Amino acid sequence: MSSAAADPIGPVTGAVSKPRRRVPFWDNARYACIVLVVLGHATQRLIYDSDITMAGYLALYAFHMPAFAIISGYFSKSGSPTRVQMARVITDILLPYVIFETLWTLTKWFVEGQANPNPTRPSWTLWFLLALGIFRLILPYLALLRWPLLWTVLVSIGVGYLPNIDSTFSLSRTLGLLPFFTLGWWMREHDVVNRLRLLERRPWWLRAAAVAVLATAGFAAWRWIDVWQAIDLRHWLFYEDSYADLGGEQWWAGGMRIVLMVVAVVLSAAFFTLVPRGTYWWTTFGQYTMYVFLLHSFVLYPFRETGVLRDLEPTWLWLPLVTIASVLLALALATAPVRRIFRPLVEPRPTWLFADPGLASREGHRSDPTGSRRPR
Repeated sequence: MSSAAADPIGPVTGAVSKPRRRVPFWDNARYACIVLVVLGHATQRLIYDSDITMAGYLALYAFHMPAFAIISGYFSKSGSPTRVQMARVITDILLPYVIFETLWTLTKWFVEGQANPNPTRPSWTLWFLLALGIFRLILPYLALLRWPLLWTVLVSIGVGYLPNIDSTFSLSRTLGLLPFFTLGWWMREHDVVNRLRLLERRPWWLRAAAVAVLATAGFAAWRWIDVWQAIDLRHWLFYEDSYADLGGEQWWAGGMRIVLMVVAVVLSAAFFTLVPRGTYWWTTFGQYTMYVFLLHSFVLYPFRETGVLRDLEPTWLWLPLVTIASVLLALALATAPVRRIFRPLVEPRPTWLFADPGLASREGHRSDPTGSRRPR
């Protein structure tokens, strides 16, 4: 996308609306996040046979989806939605969800010979798409409250005590990750990024500290891997199950989620510190993360289900190979040919669906649920 169709970075004053400068950091951060998503899913079958892979998996899941939620919240609007914005909830989120949930049902029926269609239970990665839709819908109400960030933290902690809040409509994960989405929005509302000059060039010592933080997380995940497996930390990081289902029947089980949220924020801050600030040949791919997000699971599905990635030794060979393959897959799925083929599925614009057909195509740009805007 050209700089004329920029990601907003602050209010525009004056009678004439001026083009906003696109900040490459956000596209770089989006793309880095989606690479981590692909990597996490690609290495999932390796974690059962390799402690090193399991440690990396835990360190990755400790922050990569919270970081994605923070970015999405940063570019979300809390004002009363316009008709166009309401239509985009349908075209950008609900329709792709229905389309890809249907495709997953057909895939399971074709490959496994059986399928249980249930649109209330998102298939694999689709939970986050549904979560983004719910985030958008409730944000205007959250913005009316005093201390909205505090309330969302309390909600996230509280839902873990309620076993009836589960993966139906992705509600457990949505409410669990809501504080990170709200944090991103709160940072935008208070102009934290600009006031603290977070997007300026970082001194070497700050980057070194960020590397040290992430390395410490990886080392801790590896050093005490038996402990994390004993408490089933992997599923705690999904923000999906109730505390009772995770073995945390004690009244203070919510403290575990508080610790995990703090760790997620610290690791996300370290991650954002290391994200490049400049424009690179891959920066533009950050505008098309939804293509990677929605399509990569279909590529990984055969590897996930056949068990071909199980019992692969040695780890020092296969883990780097899977990592490289994940990066290449994320690159390939964001390329123009792939976007051209799958645009009707990922970015449907059904003018026939609306009483006012212009709602499906109004304004001279497209956007995805994470807030990335670009020309048509």
